[in-house]
Amino acid sequence: MNDITNKVAYITGGSKGIGFGIAKILLNNGMRVAISSRSLEVAKKAAAVLSDDPTKILAIASDVSSMADEMNAVKKTTAHFGQFDVLVANAGVGHFAPIDEMTEANWKATIDTNLTGVFNSVKASIDPLKKSRGYIITIASLAGANFFETAAAYNASKFGLVGFSQAIMLDLRKYGIKVSTIMPGSVASYFNNHQPNDADAWKIQPEDIGQLVADLLHMNPRTLPSKIEVRPSMPAGK
Repeated sequence: MNDITNKVAYITGGSKGIGFGIAKILLNNGMRVAISSRSLEVAKKAAAVLSDDPTKILAIASDVSSMADEMNAVKKTTAHFGQFDVLVANAGVGHFAPIDEMTEANWKATIDTNLTGVFNSVKASIDPLKKSRGYIITIASLAGANFFETAAAYNASKFGLVGFSQAIMLDLRKYGIKVSTIMPGSVASYFNNHQPNDADAWKIQPEDIGQLVADLLHMNPRTLPSKIEVRPSMPAGK
């Protein structure tokens, strides 16, 4: 099993939901973690809940749709911890409407965050990941393989993200950089303004995705699970 103790991960959108769950599990596995949010105050509050040890956690303000922000976030992570081993590209948004009602602004916000934002995070991380022979994990969605009504923008962003992730996996493996994409189904998260509650008990929990990320990082380096679909084990509401 690959030892991940003291490895450093940068998690975009790590202040709540799936990103927060991933950060929690990676810290529990002995890693050091930087989390980002567009709001530094929000990132700091989440970081304080995760750990009171500044050698283990770092809060960063970054909008993934900005290449400059992501370059700065990677530099801050590397400077703070002295290394950079894992990028978890998790930040995402959802705007849902039939195409005749979809606004240009909502289309752009979805693509800029869910697809271009991952491009920005990856490009900003490549040089330090080449040095560490590290890992990129993108958080896509089953919506990247299954289309549905009102989801033209979201489907486009996640289908694109799956394709992007698989292509860069081939681009980067010659440098020893591994790339996996995780495609969750229903997760008990804050996505699309949802407030997690007891009725979400049947859903995948954010910490479950965190455990999957940890399992990928622990995997023997000779083996690469490159695309993983994840579903609740029971039907909705059970």
